[in-house]
Amino acid sequence: MAMRWVKVPLVPGLVVAVLSLLAEHCWADGGGPNLAERVIWAVNAGGEAHTDMHGIHFKKDPLEGKLGKASDYGVRLPILRSSPEDQVLYQTERYNEDTFGYEVPIREEGDYILVMKYAEVYFAQSQQKVFDVRLNDHVVVKDLDIFERVGHSTAHDEIVPFSIRRGKLSVQGEVSTFNGKLTVEFVKGYYDNPKVCALYVMKGTLDDVPKLQPHPGLKKHEELEEEDEEETEVGEEGGKKSTSTAPKYKVQSGPRTPNPYAADNSSLMFPILVAFGVFIPTLFCLCRL
Repeated sequence: MAMRWVKVPLVPGLVVAVLSLLAEHCWADGGGPNLAERVIWAVNAGGEAHTDMHGIHFKKDPLEGKLGKASDYGVRLPILRSSPEDQVLYQTERYNEDTFGYEVPIREEGDYILVMKYAEVYFAQSQQKVFDVRLNDHVVVKDLDIFERVGHSTAHDEIVPFSIRRGKLSVQGEVSTFNGKLTVEFVKGYYDNPKVCALYVMKGTLDDVPKLQPHPGLKKHEELEEEDEEETEVGEEGGKKSTSTAPKYKVQSGPRTPNPYAADNSSLMFPILVAFGVFIPTLFCLCRL
């Protein structure tokens, strides 16, 4: 009986231990809730419903016919850094001539991530569309200039982690009362209208967010900036050093604006030469008189 008494409790104990180890191993390998299951809300702004390569289901834009304007201007363009099957998430958008946004219901406490998808498909230079993003009155993205960040027709994700605990919203070091609704607003600025292509909210951390494909132009630019920062120049007054102050993300991967100084000015000289050609003989004839 003693032997049986020893063996019986060991079996459940071993089972529990093995299952626990398997659960931890599966979670580490992504065997826990997958990405699609962690996403609590997702919208394809200005477009139809779409399920992306990760299984995230973006629902049709609920603001259709209610607020702002939908645009599919980008469907004529390939979107760099995005997989072909998911380019539609960056090709459609919703914009408005004033501040607008979405309300996301959140019922559970925990750590969350807001992912906003963008692509500049219209403007071909920076300082043409610049706006802020606000989360429950907290400015979480300031002076977003999509073209300056990544260039033309190129995917760009803005990722904002936040947490909700004991009725409080914490984001970027700021805390406010949370009433069960997360308000994501795109704030009208001085340059054109605010917009968004798609967005979703998920439970998790930054490590859980799928990354976009590498941006060769951006990587090269950052490498050049690092080299510029390491190099120093001696000023005229002697001993003074200067470093590069170029914007960190400024990359032009799409159509560039024409250089106004590159025009051929030789055509402007022709009328002047003609005038001189007429004036000099006339002056000579007058002098002979």
